[in-house]
Amino acid sequence: RERVSCAAAPFTRPTRLVELADRYRDITWGNGKVALVSEGRWKDRHVRTSIVAPDDATAKPRVLWDRSFEDRYTDPGTPVLRDTPGGTSVLQITSTGHLLLSGAGASDQGDQPFYDRLDLATGTSERIWRSTGDHYSRIAHVLDDDGKTVIVRRESPTEPPQLYAYAFADKTERQLTRFPHPVPELAKVTKQLLRWKRKDGIELSGMLYLPPGFRPKRDRPLPVLVWVYPQEFKTAAAASQVQDSPLRFVSPLWGGPLFALTQGYAVIDNPTFAIVGEGTTEPNDTYVEQLTADAAAMIDAVVAAGVGDRARFAVGGHSYGAFTTANLLAHSALFATGIARSGAYNRTLTPFGFQSEDRTYWEASAVYDRMSPFRFADKIDEPLLLIHGAVDNNPGTFPIQSDRLFAALQGLGATVRYVSLPAEAHGYRARESALHVLWEQVRWLDTHLKRARPRPMPK
Repeated sequence: RERVSCAAAPFTRPTRLVELADRYRDITWGNGKVALVSEGRWKDRHVRTSIVAPDDATAKPRVLWDRSFEDRYTDPGTPVLRDTPGGTSVLQITSTGHLLLSGAGASDQGDQPFYDRLDLATGTSERIWRSTGDHYSRIAHVLDDDGKTVIVRRESPTEPPQLYAYAFADKTERQLTRFPHPVPELAKVTKQLLRWKRKDGIELSGMLYLPPGFRPKRDRPLPVLVWVYPQEFKTAAAASQVQDSPLRFVSPLWGGPLFALTQGYAVIDNPTFAIVGEGTTEPNDTYVEQLTADAAAMIDAVVAAGVGDRARFAVGGHSYGAFTTANLLAHSALFATGIARSGAYNRTLTPFGFQSEDRTYWEASAVYDRMSPFRFADKIDEPLLLIHGAVDNNPGTFPIQSDRLFAALQGLGATVRYVSLPAEAHGYRARESALHVLWEQVRWLDTHLKRARPRPMPK
């Protein structure tokens, strides 16, 4: 389907390097004998990586990995690179002819990063190291050519990341940093991996955070903030895989939801809201139905865990998460309020695709219309806080998206507030903006969630 060629200076006679059956993805150079070429198919998330010899036009490529790139559990890892004097990065090949691989180590217990040695002659890998125990560790840097001395980054939910020099030869380590906890107020936050099952049997999960001192099933259930960003999958098996790790440090980025923990809220951050389309079916063909099923199953799990008050769940998100927030308010009665930051709400304004949707509006107009919460603004009867950067230059989320949704909701008599942040683009940078966004969000949640009157629940 595609051909990769090379041309030496003065670049007049290109020579063929490799011919590919699928679309070219990337190439990672090593030396004259080894380079890795990747090709893939988006439709079924297939990726193939082959070993090629740049200096030998007669050598045939050897397939190294042939897999689905959305299957995290079988991810072989990423080759370790080294810097060259010319400022480029190439494969780090050891004196024994091995590649070094570092990976997330996804598993049903969460990510457990690993460090492997791959024999280029046979294509087989040997596990050198894997993160275990009650800490989350990963290889941050390789210090020598053969990969026998490394820098390890280690953390836990209550301990900030620290760096250690580790030697595999004698299994000795030396601590290099001693960073203090950046936010002592969150040092006693509880973090756990919560699992649940959607009504169609797909297993999902997410990280649940509890304020210091809260005891599930003993204390009164809390108001809950759910911060969302859905993901498309081509198989139910991939959608069911656990993402992230419950052992990672609780790091409160201002743009995330964890600040709410200091205000008495429980938080579910980035739960797996899976949108699955197997075979010839595209995920977004049933986006709304799957999205509401994801949310309903998650709420059931949080309530069953003795954490959340079913009548006091809020949903929020940034960009595609904001789009998701508006859709959940339009198509369900599961949430008491929403926070939507820098989102796109009218998909006719992104007619050549969005997120993982590669069909145009004219190819799938019914899907675009069904997924546009602007089309269902009259169904949004929960309070909605809209926030947008005034000069958002992201092609899919120009400020007109929030302008028009606000005007529609205001005209329909909905409870809505629109905050436009001066001089901010898609991601907010100014300290004033960050602090103001936090103030807006907390005030909104306190007004429409924490202190809100009980509302009738859907039957």
